[in-house]
Amino acid sequence: MIAALVISGAAICAAAQNRNNPAKQNAREPAAREVTPTAKGERADDATYSYEFQKSDFFIRHIYIKHDAGGRGEISFERQGDLEPIVEPLALSENARSRITALWEALRFLDSNADYQSERQFPHLGMMRLTMKRGTRERTAEFNWTNDPNAKALADEYRRAGNQAIFVFDIEVARQNQPLDSPKLMDLLDKYVSSNQLSDAQQLVPLLRELSTDERLPLMARNHAGRILKKLEK
Repeated sequence: MIAALVISGAAICAAAQNRNNPAKQNAREPAAREVTPTAKGERADDATYSYEFQKSDFFIRHIYIKHDAGGRGEISFERQGDLEPIVEPLALSENARSRITALWEALRFLDSNADYQSERQFPHLGMMRLTMKRGTRERTAEFNWTNDPNAKALADEYRRAGNQAIFVFDIEVARQNQPLDSPKLMDLLDKYVSSNQLSDAQQLVPLLRELSTDERLPLMARNHAGRILKKLEK
């Protein structure tokens, strides 16, 4: 009983010391509490980016891609004979988004007044427009041909993103309504993969797995999807 009273008294004394010395109490807090929280009111990057291609006598005469800093947005495109543009959601892969963001940063786009148009004009290739907006700042640059390596690489990235998004739309239409179109679409996809004309071919792996077993499609298209899938999985 005496020992219990001694222990109890020691505990009371220790508690009193802690109340009188808050610094000692704080020293015992776990390290996780020292992580600095996100500042109140701090916003994520509100930048928006867009790419536009236009050439009235091309089969796909107009493409417009717009996305946020996270790579999410939409694509619209018009083909010859279309009465209205087709609008589809767009989600760039993380690899594609990183490449595109790095190219915008390399151009220092909002801080620059560079003219990316080369001295020689190639209007038969169509007009390209790059636009970036952040907060109240906005800038657009257009060209039909450029010698600036970063501007060219950025336009190429968006062209690949357009190829991939339009293929996905077309193959889904084929699955639902026009399965006989699927073999030629698979031929086109194979060419895109072989010539690096897609934004991120790995994004298509789940879709190709579905296509390879979709009995609505001709056997030729299913087998071709399987071959492309094996190529991407190597």
